[in-house]
Amino acid sequence: MKETLSRWFNTFLWGNTVALSWMWGLGLFFSVQFTAQYGLVGFASFAVPNALGLVLFGFVTHHIARRNPGSESLAKFFTNWSRPFRLVFFLYQILAITLTLFAFIRYAWQPLHMGPELLYLPLTLLVALAAAILFGEEFNIKRVKFSHGVFLLMIGACIATMMLQLNDYAVTTVHEFAPLNDWKFFGYVVPICIGFLIGPWLDLQQWQRAIQMHRERVSIAASFLIGAVVFFLLLLFHSTMTLWALNRGAGEFIRQGIAERTYAQEVLVRFLYNHIGEHPYVFGAYAIFLCVCILTTLDSGYIAIRWFLQSHVRASNHPIFSLIPERLVTSPIPTYLLCGVIALVAVFVRLELEYFMIFYATFFVGYALLGITRAFMNSPANAIPQIKMFCIGSLAVVIFAFGYFLYYPAFQIIGSLLPLGYVIWILIKPSSAEEFVSDTEQLEATSPRAISALETAGSATAASLPASTAAAPSGITAWMHPPEGHFEDKWFVYTFVATYADTNSVGNVYFGMYAMWVGKTRELFFNKVMPKFNLKDTPFYILTRSFEHKFVHETREFETVTVKIRIANYNRKFVTLEHEIYDSHIKLLGKGKQSLLFVSSSDYRMLDIPPEVYSAFVMHA
Repeated sequence: MKETLSRWFNTFLWGNTVALSWMWGLGLFFSVQFTAQYGLVGFASFAVPNALGLVLFGFVTHHIARRNPGSESLAKFFTNWSRPFRLVFFLYQILAITLTLFAFIRYAWQPLHMGPELLYLPLTLLVALAAAILFGEEFNIKRVKFSHGVFLLMIGACIATMMLQLNDYAVTTVHEFAPLNDWKFFGYVVPICIGFLIGPWLDLQQWQRAIQMHRERVSIAASFLIGAVVFFLLLLFHSTMTLWALNRGAGEFIRQGIAERTYAQEVLVRFLYNHIGEHPYVFGAYAIFLCVCILTTLDSGYIAIRWFLQSHVRASNHPIFSLIPERLVTSPIPTYLLCGVIALVAVFVRLELEYFMIFYATFFVGYALLGITRAFMNSPANAIPQIKMFCIGSLAVVIFAFGYFLYYPAFQIIGSLLPLGYVIWILIKPSSAEEFVSDTEQLEATSPRAISALETAGSATAASLPASTAAAPSGITAWMHPPEGHFEDKWFVYTFVATYADTNSVGNVYFGMYAMWVGKTRELFFNKVMPKFNLKDTPFYILTRSFEHKFVHETREFETVTVKIRIANYNRKFVTLEHEIYDSHIKLLGKGKQSLLFVSSSDYRMLDIPPEVYSAFVMHA
C-alpha cells in the first residue's frame, strides 16, 4: 500500500511539472485574450486542444517507450529519431523562451507604466533571466519535480487569497463578446487546434520529462494525463478571473493595435493594479501567480536546453568543438541572453503575442507531423527534405500573416493546413522514398555503370603495361605504390598482396585479418605524419576507444588489396578515423571507422588532443 501511494505521488509530481512547464507565455496570456474575445467558448476552443495535445503526446510516447525493453529505450529512440530535427527543436525552444520573456515584460510589467522604460524593462529582463538560470542550475531534471511541487503550493495559496478577496467587487457592466458564427472565430480555432494538438512533439521540455519518467519507471501516460488536467484547471482559473474582471469594468483596458486588432492580454494586470489601493493582497497574489508560472517555464527550458546541448556536443566530432570551451558550448546562458535581447527589442517596438504564435500554427506544424509519422515509419534513412520543409513552412507563415493583418480568415486556415497537406503529399507520392535518403547514402551507393567503367579502365591500363606487369591484377597494382604507404588527397593509402597466411581453411581471407590490415595501415599513417614520435619518452599514449567494420565482399590469397584511411572528424578529446578496403578491381571489400583517445603516459588520465598530434593531423582532416 505504501509503495503504491509513493508511486502515485511520484506520478502526480511529474504530472504537475508537465503542467507548469507548459504554462508558458502563450498559454498564460492568450487564455486571457481569447476569453475576452469569445467568452467561455473561446476559452474551451483554446484550452481543450492544448490539454488534449499533452494527453496524446503522453500516450504515444508511453507506447513508444514500451516497444523495446529497458529504462533507456525511450532515450535511445529519441536520440535516433530526433537527429534530423535537431535544429528545429532548438529553434522551437528559442522561440518559446523568447515568447515567454516577451509576454512577461509586455503584459505583466509594462502595463504598470514604471518609468523610465529604458531603465526598468532591461532590469526586469535581467531579473527574469537570473531567476531562470539560478533555478535551472539548482534543480536538474531529477529534482525539478520537487521544486515545481513547492511552486504548485504557492499557486494554490495565491488562488485561495484571490478567491477570498474578490467578493467585494460589484458587477458594473456586462461584457459583450464577438460572435461565434463568424469566419474570424474559425480563423483562430483551426490554427489553434492544429498547432496545439501536435505542439508538444517539438518541445524539448516534454521529451526530457517523458524520458526521465521512463527511467524512473513512472507511467508516462498517467503523468501527462494528470499534467493535462492540472494545466486545464490553471487555465480555467485564469479564464474565470478574466470573465470576472470584464464584468466589473476591465473591458476599458482592451486596446487596439495594428490593423485595428483588439488586444486584451493585460486586462487583468491593469484592472487589479488600478484597484491596488482597495485590495493590495489580490494584486500581490496575482503577481506571484504570474511570476511562478513564468519561472516554471524558464527554468524548465534552461534544463532542457542544457540537456540538448550537452548530448549534442558529446555525440558530435565537429572540429569547432575543439576550439570553443565545452562549458561555453553546452551552457544555455548564451541562448537565454539571445532570447532576452530579442524579447526586449520586441517589447520596445510594441509587437504582440500573436506575432510569435503564427510560427507555432504554421512553420513548425509540418515538422511536428513529419516527426510523428517518422516515429512509426520503418525506414533506415535519417534525413528529411530540409529545404522543401523550410520553404513550405515560410510560405505558410506569409499566407497566415496576410490573413491575420488583412482580416481574411480563410488565409489563416490555409496557412495552417498547408504544411499538413504538404507532409501528407511527400509521404504518399510515388517518389516519396527519395525524399528521405540522406546525402551519405547517395554518395556511398556506387552505380553499376561506374563499377563497369572502373573495371574497363583497369583492364585498359593492364593491357598497356609491359609484358612483365600485364599479368598483374587489373586496376590497382602493388608495384605502383611505395611500401610505406602514401597520401592521395586526404586519404592515406597502403597497398599489398594478400598471401596464404591471411586466409583460413576455406581459402578466403580470414575475417580478423581485415582489422589487422587496418591496424597496420594506421601505424604506417602515424609514422608518416609523426615520424619523430618516440614511445620511450612520449608524454601521451594513443588508445583505441572503439572500432567498427562492415564486411561487404570477401577476397582470396594473391589478390592485391588497398587499405585507405583518413581523419573523418575530431573534437577536443577524440579523433575519428574512417577506413575503406578495396581489391584490385576497385571493388569495396569493407569499410568502417574507429575512435581514438589520448591519455597521459604517467597516470593514464584522459587528455585533450596533444598539440603535436593536432598539428600533425589537422592538415589531413
